[in-house]
Amino acid sequence: MWLGTVFDSIFFWAVLSMRAVIQRVSSATVEVDGKIVGQIGRGLLVYLGVGKPDGQADAEFMAEKIANLRIFADDAGKMNLSIQEVKGQVLLVSNFTLQGDCCKGRRPGFDGAAEPEIAEQLYDKTANLIADKGLEVAKGVFGANMQVKSINDGPVTFILDSARSF
Repeated sequence: MWLGTVFDSIFFWAVLSMRAVIQRVSSATVEVDGKIVGQIGRGLLVYLGVGKPDGQADAEFMAEKIANLRIFADDAGKMNLSIQEVKGQVLLVSNFTLQGDCCKGRRPGFDGAAEPEIAEQLYDKTANLIADKGLEVAKGVFGANMQVKSINDGPVTFILDSARSF
């Protein structure tokens, strides 16, 4: 019984970690109320969901990974270059549904999502940390109903979480 409790606890905290879905794109835009609020050319579309226990270290981890993941092709066609090396752009879109728990029932639970005030601070912090690495960062509007359009390149999509569970 004790071992099950340990595993449940580990799973619980992994679910609550900061999560990102990272897509390599040729271009992407995000609109709010019919107006484009963020737009990029070649780069990364990143959906970011902040969990309850997240803090500065999680934002730093995400920014470092996003800026340095080698997911762009080199001259040999191998994924060997980072967004910094290809001088790409980042479109960062807040997405609390990444914290959704679909394990029970038919309706997702969002108990693991951070409170909006904290989530917005960490979302902005992550964007600033990425920009501090010399990357151009466009953003969606935190908490808004957004329409996101993208042209995936590949497709190349990765899931990342600050608890490093996958």
